[in-house]
Amino acid sequence: MARYTGPRVRISRRFGIPIFGPTKYLERRNYGPGVHGPKSRRKTTEYGAGLIEKQKLRYYYGLMEKQFRGVYEKAKNRRGVTGETMLQILETRLDNVVFHLGFGNTRAAARQMVNHGHITVNGRKAAIASFALKVNDVISVKNHNVSKQLATKGLEVAASRAVPDWLSLNKEELKGVIMRIPTRAEIQPIANEQAIVEFYSR
Repeated sequence: MARYTGPRVRISRRFGIPIFGPTKYLERRNYGPGVHGPKSRRKTTEYGAGLIEKQKLRYYYGLMEKQFRGVYEKAKNRRGVTGETMLQILETRLDNVVFHLGFGNTRAAARQMVNHGHITVNGRKAAIASFALKVNDVISVKNHNVSKQLATKGLEVAASRAVPDWLSLNKEELKGVIMRIPTRAEIQPIANEQAIVEFYSR
């Protein structure tokens, strides 16, 4: 599966937020990357603002442009507010839920766990990161020593990170359950989803 493999700190500095997780670089260099980063005064157009919001969310969830556009189209065709529905689709992807449960300390690590077959859904192997989860789905770590070691290590690193209320985690059994679909307030996105909807609606 295609994924972004370029410089991550550069992307975080471009948008001024730690998209890929905490980094000390933003504290030392809180301006854009490149020679002109510290003194850039370029004005952002309405189109540019929408593009920035879209790119922030796309990098945050680790999707390529075609995949992200597909999420938007899926959300547009469902009932409800398109922006909120889009966020809910992104949040309930298997790789993102594995990250929230703490089995992977980053979304990239969680995606790798899924792709390498360390995760099951309702007792069946699920090796597709974009697998769409539903309420009452049970996400478990495969009953294998390597899988358990990876998940246990992830939980230790993510100990200070709270599990969202819409998920239930059983650390002893290395198992989680989707209790309900998250609300817009619970997701707290790093980007303005309405600007993204308007960007794609042009």
